[in-house]
Amino acid sequence: MTTMYTTPIKTTQNDLDLVGGKGRSLARMSCADFDVPGGFLVTTDAYKKFIADSDLKSKIIELAKPELRDGYPNFELSSKEINKIIQNAKIDANITDQIKVAYQQLDQANLSVAVRSSANAEDLPDFSFAGQQETFLNVSGEDEVVSAVKKCWSSLWTAQAISYRHQNGIDQSSVAMGVVVQVMIPSEVSGILFTANPTNGERSEMIVNSSFGLGEAVVGGQVTPDTFIVDRTTLTSKETILGPKEHQIVYDGDQGIKIEKVSESNQGISSLSDSMLTELCNAALKVEALYEGKPQDIEWAFCNGKLHLLQSRPITNLPVQPIEVDWTPPSPAKYVARRQIVENMPDPLAHCLKSCIYCVVWNWFGLKAQEWWEVVLYL
Repeated sequence: MTTMYTTPIKTTQNDLDLVGGKGRSLARMSCADFDVPGGFLVTTDAYKKFIADSDLKSKIIELAKPELRDGYPNFELSSKEINKIIQNAKIDANITDQIKVAYQQLDQANLSVAVRSSANAEDLPDFSFAGQQETFLNVSGEDEVVSAVKKCWSSLWTAQAISYRHQNGIDQSSVAMGVVVQVMIPSEVSGILFTANPTNGERSEMIVNSSFGLGEAVVGGQVTPDTFIVDRTTLTSKETILGPKEHQIVYDGDQGIKIEKVSESNQGISSLSDSMLTELCNAALKVEALYEGKPQDIEWAFCNGKLHLLQSRPITNLPVQPIEVDWTPPSPAKYVARRQIVENMPDPLAHCLKSCIYCVVWNWFGLKAQEWWEVVLYL
């Protein structure tokens, strides 16, 4: 029986160990009928066979050890050596053929796709691995897709990824790489959305970062985007901060991407209309509900006015929800306040000045002199 190394994105075979974190998330959203761009997944079985056929596993694990530089572990040399042996190894013809057939079955010949890493240890509640493995945008052609898949496999062993696993106690021999091959969306506006405020942990707010062009500019921090702080109840912006958005990432012909300048007229305007923001936030709440209410980090894009969801993963290291205390003591009540007035007025105080200070303290608490309140002032 022939082993299948590819599966459509809209699949119920979405086990983490089979398709990786990103692949699992996209499959789940696609099956829930969210507008996820089509494509296919290259399973981790393909990576495992590729490694086994060339007997690379033991060599890689041996190489994935740090050298000390200035007293700190460094994995740059390890990464370079691992990348070299992976790129020199050959992919089994059956795997190559299945990738090419899956690519041919997309909507049109030489369709532009995004080839995205999907490791079995990424996009987890405690470990995101965000930005540590490779994504290749605007890839066109069978051979180019196969080559990009191999580069994604290699990116499992970037210095950052090896170091991250080392620091977090993740067994280097346990990881494997799936790959997402997804139809490119030539977005006019794109960005990221957090369904809770990642800065202060406030669950009543959503944070939207958006800019013109492909979302890689926002995700990779290559542009200062617009920021919207959105009320989860009304889905309206509580605060809007327009970023300069000087640059955008666009297609570079038939292959790859490039950075180009945004027109001055667009730099000063909002990248999202009110209706687009509301539609986006409404979709985000539904995605969060799909993931049992766990706050999500969502990548999205608008193309020709249509919203597409490109990725969703748990927000890692989200601060604890702020505690709001609103308590009014019953009346009558006693207040005890301490003010270090003596530091500012070290000399003895006259009676009339003391009386004025008492009035000020009463006013702090909204008290009236005729009410039966007691204020203790430490002088």
